[in-house]
Amino acid sequence: MTTTNEEIRKFLEQAIGENHVMLFMKGTPDAPRCGFSMRTSGCLNALGVQYAAMDILPDPRIREELSGISNWPTIPQLFVDGQLVGGSDIVLEMFESGELAELLGVEQPVLEPEPQAEAPTQSAPMGLENRLSN
Repeated sequence: MTTTNEEIRKFLEQAIGENHVMLFMKGTPDAPRCGFSMRTSGCLNALGVQYAAMDILPDPRIREELSGISNWPTIPQLFVDGQLVGGSDIVLEMFESGELAELLGVEQPVLEPEPQAEAPTQSAPMGLENRLSN
């Protein structure tokens, strides 16, 4: 028996309504299938929140119906309390500013600054060889 588009839409609406934090992504949090989904689930993981996640890849109709519900064309899509928060760029920006932690009612983690590579004191030749002409 084939699932209809209406059944998919109802399932998605139910998932959004029943889960405090719902992430639609490519792949799973343990095995994301794109960098945007990896970054979005990584933000949620860093905050230590519990969330539901759904892989949209098994059936293209999932993405079609989800976009119809949210009016948001791209994946991932994060919903909190039934409301679309946004995609990867918005979630990352909110994570970095502390807004995501505030929205989810959790503490913003103290992030260690990325180690900066020291600039070389002397510029060395790049060692490229021109092999385009004889």
